[in-house]
Amino acid sequence: MLKAEYQERGPVPQDVIQAVQFEEPELQEGQVLLEMLASPINPSDVLTLTGEYGMLPPLPAIGGNEGIAKVIKHGPNVSGPDIGQTVLLPVGSGTWATHMVADAKGLIPLPNDVDPVQLSMITINPPTAYLLLNDFVDLQEGDWVIQNAANSGVGSYLTSLAKLRGLKIVNVVRRASLVEPLLAAGADVVLVDGEVGGKNLAQRVEAATDGAQIRLGIDAVGGMATARLGETLCDGATLVNYGALSREPCLLAPSVIIFKDITVRGFWLAKWFGTATLERQQEVLGAITGLVAEGKLSAPVHATYPLKDIKEAVRVAAAGERNGKVLMVGEALLK
Repeated sequence: MLKAEYQERGPVPQDVIQAVQFEEPELQEGQVLLEMLASPINPSDVLTLTGEYGMLPPLPAIGGNEGIAKVIKHGPNVSGPDIGQTVLLPVGSGTWATHMVADAKGLIPLPNDVDPVQLSMITINPPTAYLLLNDFVDLQEGDWVIQNAANSGVGSYLTSLAKLRGLKIVNVVRRASLVEPLLAAGADVVLVDGEVGGKNLAQRVEAATDGAQIRLGIDAVGGMATARLGETLCDGATLVNYGALSREPCLLAPSVIIFKDITVRGFWLAKWFGTATLERQQEVLGAITGLVAEGKLSAPVHATYPLKDIKEAVRVAAAGERNGKVLMVGEALLK
């Protein structure tokens, strides 16, 4: 049994985490032993290792904030979930471990016949994308949305969810090599950020959308990328920031804020989980699980790693030069 543990935080995330062996724990009443099936590495996980995230667990800690597992052993007085049942791991529970103990009553069963890699990603990126599209602007079928970091996990879910709702989306990326893969995946418009061919982003967005009024901008980058996104929006639009991939402050020109009357909002899923009712959480996660089960919602996968290779997995996830998610997977998926 292995767990990905870190006892300090530092600027190079793969340097502070390592795979550590541990013995099978004794189960107490009401507990079950779980075997990890899959657990993704999200940008928030990397920022937690570097100490830059908004909520940091006490040290030492086990990495990982979401994933799925199967029940392999019952403790005393446990009637379910059944042995072999796939379950959702509690958010923020330190999911980068081959095995873990959990209270049986708090586990949410998931379909056993759905791709476990895709199921493992349902609690962070898909809800973020779902809520960004639904909770800030009253969008109607045919409306346009613009987002940057479109090749990210959230970005790919945003594209899929927008198409399911009949929305059109401008996907902004940071390198030209990403344009064709996103178009092949069904994106409406894909543009490289910045100035291209003597035209700025706003000019190229206007041409690509026939001058559409874009009322929702979704920013995951910060810095000047925020400013460029703001310039593409119409009067009275809303710009939502949910990430800081550039690690720079969000910038927006006074002319955009004042003359366009742009509203700037922030979104943090952890805060949403802390304030949303249980019924609303179940509604959102239920809708996402259903779409994944039906094969209508998925995210590209760059690579999967066994837990013993946690350092390399974190290095690749943090590097950014990839097209898809990096995940830790258990023995059942390595066979």
